[in-house]
Amino acid sequence: MTHLFLVFLYSALSTTVGLGREVAVAGESWGGANVFTPKAALVRYWKKQIGSDLEISSFLLSKASPLSAVECATYTKLAAQKAVSDYLSAFCKSANLLCFPDLGQSLEKHKGNSNFAVYLNKNFANYGTDGLGGTNAFHKYSDGDNLPVDTFRRYSRDSVGNDDKFNNYGPGGNVVDQSFTGYGAGANGGSGEFKKYNEEVNVPNLRFNSYSDDGNGRGQSFMSYTNETNAGDESFSSYGKNGNGSPNEFISYGSSSNVIGSTFAGYGKSGNAANDTFKSYGFDGNVPENNFKNYGDGGNAGTDTFVSYRDQSNVGDDSFKSYAKNSNAAEVDFANYGKSFNEGTDKFSGYGEGATNHKIGFKAYGVNNTFKDYAKKGVSFARYTNKSSETMASMAVSGSSVNRWVEPGKFFRESMLKKGTVMPMPDIRDKMPERSFLPRTISSKLPFSTSKLKEMKKIFHAAENSSMEKMLRQALEDCERAPSKGETKRCVPSIEDMIDFATTVLGRNIAVRTTDSVKGSKQDVMIGSVKGINGGKVTKSVSCHQSLFPYLLYYCHSVPKVRVYEADVHDPKSKAKINHGIAICHVDTSDWSAGHGAFVALGSGPGRIEVCHWIFENDMTWTIAD
Repeated sequence: MTHLFLVFLYSALSTTVGLGREVAVAGESWGGANVFTPKAALVRYWKKQIGSDLEISSFLLSKASPLSAVECATYTKLAAQKAVSDYLSAFCKSANLLCFPDLGQSLEKHKGNSNFAVYLNKNFANYGTDGLGGTNAFHKYSDGDNLPVDTFRRYSRDSVGNDDKFNNYGPGGNVVDQSFTGYGAGANGGSGEFKKYNEEVNVPNLRFNSYSDDGNGRGQSFMSYTNETNAGDESFSSYGKNGNGSPNEFISYGSSSNVIGSTFAGYGKSGNAANDTFKSYGFDGNVPENNFKNYGDGGNAGTDTFVSYRDQSNVGDDSFKSYAKNSNAAEVDFANYGKSFNEGTDKFSGYGEGATNHKIGFKAYGVNNTFKDYAKKGVSFARYTNKSSETMASMAVSGSSVNRWVEPGKFFRESMLKKGTVMPMPDIRDKMPERSFLPRTISSKLPFSTSKLKEMKKIFHAAENSSMEKMLRQALEDCERAPSKGETKRCVPSIEDMIDFATTVLGRNIAVRTTDSVKGSKQDVMIGSVKGINGGKVTKSVSCHQSLFPYLLYYCHSVPKVRVYEADVHDPKSKAKINHGIAICHVDTSDWSAGHGAFVALGSGPGRIEVCHWIFENDMTWTIAD
């Protein structure tokens, strides 16, 4: 039915559109191409809004929808009929969108030892259920895939002595969605081992639900789990619940990662003789957020150890709610906990409350902590740090602490922008998946608000708690956030909307600029000739940054009191020109946070210095045209 409908609609449209040949309308054509394509329509819109004197940039045009005239008309009609969801796969492919594959349930049964090498995008249901002994190994699973979607349901359930090994699982993936539901539940003995799991991935969404529930003596080990990953979420729900003597070990979990959120809900609840170890968890991370809810609640004789937890990280937030509450003989040890480079926030609510015969110790604990309804006895604090943020900042400036997350060259002073200066250029590469804008004729007909999230999830086949759902929700919440002081902002789902916002702020005599390429990234460069936009005078601009979304969505906001520069970038050794960069210098930083990375890198504080940075790949700034 789907194919018949599309064929019929294509046929009807082709009689008027003229598929596969140039069509002239009032003597007009565009580059020998069909003038009804989204790109041709965009060129006309540019000329109407900006004028014919300034040509549309090839950079902006490259972001336009690749849909043909017929495809555009087809999907515009489907969007109006709220029927895009029925043709999502074809729509995503034709429009160059970010969509996850729909996985059908696997009915495969695997007995005995199984070895999965170079495996990809699978749904494992009832895998290893009631297995006796044996070893299952996943080696280089989903290696380097762009959008891996893997599901393990009822894996190793009720097994006896079964060993599962995930080695180098999902490394180098982009926008990862993986879930383990009912993993090892009711298992007796055996072990689960995750080594180098999702290392160096971008935007992971990992879910472990009912992991090792009711297990007996089954050991779980997470080593180098999601190390050096970027901006994702990991959740462990009902992990080890009602387990008996099951040791769990997290070593180097989330180390050196950027903005990772981890949630442990009902972890080890009502467990007996649980033994959990967190070593170097969240070490050297950037803004890690960890949430432990009902951890060890009602447990008996459990032992939990946190060693170098969130050590040397930048900021970060941890929340422990009802941790070891109503437990018996619990022993918890926090050694070198939360010694963040910039102070984070730790909240302990109902920690150890109602527990008996417990022993809880904090050694070399960090700053800025809140303890509510905390057990009054059986708790010891040794070398509890109580330094002000000002002292911590002075340590950073003096070099006594090193924060790897303020990348060299990410922020610099305006005086650096002069010919002959040698300076580091940060990694300006775009790490988001490649996508295109939708034409406004389609985007305007799709729901776009948190109040319509349910409709949006249906369109993009977003399951509950999936990467797609989180992606939609996060982008919408960012877009609906109230503007900060002096800010004018708008999320633009089409280039036409971006043009409208830029002209509203700056007028019609405008140009869009971005750095030409990523050459020079992560190395020293030499500044060549420099030109100040608007004569180098203080002006205002509209900066636009990508959001992670199925189609291209930019967060655009007005930036007052800036100076914008164009600068040739040279190799300092050969002196050859390798790039043409766009830099923006914020003259007024008085409303910036004192803990902003710019001040950590450059010293000083809000309102005392100007701060400059490069425009990264695929970001852009609009200014008055020279």
